[in-house]
Amino acid sequence: MTQQALTVGVIGLGFGRAHIPAFQANGCRVVAVCQRDQAGAKTVADRYGVPHVFARWEEMLERAKPEIVVVATPPHLHRAIAVRAFAAGAHVLCEKPLALTRADAEAMVDAARQARRVGMTGFNWRFAAAMQELHARVREGSVGRVFHLALRWLGSRWADETAAATWRMDRAQAGHGAMGDMGVHLVDLVRWTFGEFRRVAAHTGIAYASRSAPGVSRPPDAEDYCTVLGELHSGAQVTLTASRVTHGVNEHTLEAFGSRGAVSYRLSRGSARWWEGELRQASGGGLELVVPRTAPPSLGGGDDQSDIIGRALIAPLVAHLLEGIRTGTTPSPSFEDGMRAQAVLDATLEAAARGGWVEVLP
Repeated sequence: MTQQALTVGVIGLGFGRAHIPAFQANGCRVVAVCQRDQAGAKTVADRYGVPHVFARWEEMLERAKPEIVVVATPPHLHRAIAVRAFAAGAHVLCEKPLALTRADAEAMVDAARQARRVGMTGFNWRFAAAMQELHARVREGSVGRVFHLALRWLGSRWADETAAATWRMDRAQAGHGAMGDMGVHLVDLVRWTFGEFRRVAAHTGIAYASRSAPGVSRPPDAEDYCTVLGELHSGAQVTLTASRVTHGVNEHTLEAFGSRGAVSYRLSRGSARWWEGELRQASGGGLELVVPRTAPPSLGGGDDQSDIIGRALIAPLVAHLLEGIRTGTTPSPSFEDGMRAQAVLDATLEAAARGGWVEVLP
């Protein structure tokens, strides 16, 4: 079967819906979608021309037999679905965080290796044009030896106390709160461009103790905001803030300062053509706007956020996945990238619980 004809099944249609236009833009056939809400799944399937709808992921794997499986469920299901999909002969693109723990993520890496299938993690925010340019410039040495990094990811989805709670408030289902929602992307951006974390310290908070996950009869235990202090193996210092309770803000930023210059990245969901991001660089003087060498995609037709994210930011990741399938290699962001990011999350959780520095497992 040709690359363009590869079949895809998507499990979980919250953020998972954005994967459908991403695969369709790459010439794949999305043949099945799956979630417990059958009426909602049917609406999504009709919108994108997907022929089959399932309520159970086991049934989707058995009956639809997709060659690529997208796992976009709550994280406590990631390991079971991915392992079963690999055993069925499928390649897997799994949303972040990859699992509940590093040990679970390692088991997923092993399953992909044993099945000789491609496993990739959904770190799609690498693919904004301005972030691609930042990565290239840092690797070319424009910042020099990095002294310190400052990153933040701020969102307002649960800033209002009356906003409905979801499974994301329950650590048993989510693994993490704001760090799993947003902070793990910041961890990935640091690892991808600047190297591995050596140790972390962390402080977390819960905004509204009365907002429990549906069906959970206890206070929420997944953090709404978190501040992390980290040290990389290079010696660079990192400060990282993730929050899902910041009124009026939906953005992420990265600033890096080194021996030869600085770069400053910002992506704000309220700006025009926000999916491109914005990059500024300084080399002795002030920060000046940089035009990325690679032109961002030209998106037309509608302002649906899931469609935009899919076509602009997930589609490039899917292209890497398809190339990996064609060549028999596993491109980055791989399951191993997801596992190493998970190790940082595990260390952050431990540091917040007991205080002080915690070493990150290799």
